[in-house]
Formats: sequence, C-alpha cells, structure tokens
Amino acid sequence: MAASSRAQVLRLYRALLRESQRFGSYNYRTYAIRRIRDAFRENKNLSDSEKIEELLNKAKANLVVIQRQSCEYLMFCTEEGCLKDRRRTNFLASNLAWQYVTSNKANAG
Repeated sequence: MAASSRAQVLRLYRALLRESQRFGSYNYRTYAIRRIRDAFRENKNLSDSEKIEELLNKAKANLVVIQRQSCEYLMFCTEEGCLKDRRRTNFLASNLAWQYVTSNKANAG
C-alpha cells in the first residue's frame, strides 16, 4: 500500500472512530466502534488496490451515515442531558433548526 493510501486509510479510520463517539446511546456507540475496529483489523493486510479502493468507498459512505445519525439524535433528543453536552453540540450551534429546538426547551422550562 502506498504511503498516501495508508495515510488516507488512517485518516478515515480516525474520522469514523471520532464520529462514532458522538452517538448518544452507549449501545450504538460501542457497537459502531467495535465494528469499525474489527473491519479495519480484518482488512489490514490487503494488497489488492481495487479491493482497497472499494472498501475505502464503503467506509466513506458509512462515515456519512454515522454523521447523519449522530446529528439526527442531537436534533430530536428529548433528554435534558443531551442538550448540555457541549462536545457533541458544538458542530450544530449555527444550525437554525437546533436553535429553534433549544429555545423552545428554554421557554417551556
């Protein structure tokens, strides 16, 4: 595997793990992290460039899914704790829908 390809794979691996940490549910979070680690370990010795490219594209698609799912959780959560978790909400702070949800919770309470 070329150095740039290796760097790309490691960058994607870290991004997948980072985004998986944003899941609100412990069960979803640990399952996603375990599946990511297992998949990358299983395929770490691949040398076929076409297969590597195919798996990279699949991982990129899964990254988008994970980002969307963690974002949807934060937008529609009903627990008070998820509103206070600044680590997960920083990337949504400028979103108008998120501001609408938080302002309605503040006015209701």
